[in-house]
Amino acid sequence: MWDLGPIALTHIKTNELNFASVRGHTRRDPLDHWAVTLVLRGTTETSISSRSFRGGAGVVQVHPLGGSFEGSVTDSEMLILFVPRDFCQEVARVLGAIEFSTIDTGMGQLLSDFLLGLAKRLANLEVTDLGNLAAATKAMILACASPTADRIQEAEEPISMVLLQRARRLLQRKLFDADFRIDGVARELGVSRTRLYRLFEPYGGVAHYLQRRRLIDAHAVLADPCDQRRIVDIAEQRCFTDGAEFSRAFRREFGYTPSDVRTGIHGGLPNRPATDLAANKPEERFGLLLRKLHG
Repeated sequence: MWDLGPIALTHIKTNELNFASVRGHTRRDPLDHWAVTLVLRGTTETSISSRSFRGGAGVVQVHPLGGSFEGSVTDSEMLILFVPRDFCQEVARVLGAIEFSTIDTGMGQLLSDFLLGLAKRLANLEVTDLGNLAAATKAMILACASPTADRIQEAEEPISMVLLQRARRLLQRKLFDADFRIDGVARELGVSRTRLYRLFEPYGGVAHYLQRRRLIDAHAVLADPCDQRRIVDIAEQRCFTDGAEFSRAFRREFGYTPSDVRTGIHGGLPNRPATDLAANKPEERFGLLLRKLHG
């Protein structure tokens, strides 16, 4: 469990079980936070007096802890974000309107990805980051649970981070797909080509980013002494039309040839110039670090 100041996040693994709110306990210890739950594995079913709903992997659910409910979970893994009612009046209104339901929409999927990214980054965050984290979480809940133009604009930065992470995962799966087109990324993300370009502008655009990932992947294969395929075959697998084109792009990227790697002259990726992250504003450092890692 992570104490994030005004909110808290838990990562839970559980065997199959039943659960229920206990009225007597609620009266003695009246915690009435919302539990915003993302199931990573398994399924849950919740029943209240008037209806029931199910939640599967990748779908966000909203439960008020002070409400009356019961249900069951299969063998499961989940993230639960606990949001107190006094966290923000606007968030309270939005979650109150959708409690005991799922956010099974496109914007809800962005919230799912945001929570996943949040859990992965928490171990490296400092206490001084918690204010910005709470603000980003508030903006994402409002934009994804009850989207309006103003709320989506306010959540622009965390939404862009989620979209970039999703796009990078997609591009990684397309390293060997010669028929892949940039328009396919925009369609799968549900964004315009202009928005997609802005996401990848720090990397020189989508095409440049994809080519760099293909070259890095080729570099790793060429440095592997157990893989003795011809250089041209490695290049073609990564969608380069001929060996000469691959060699030129490889030299531009790394400053030496594929043959240099194959013969052991260069066995590792070159070091990038050091970036003084401490010289930048705290809210800018994470983005700068990502850009430094990817050139």
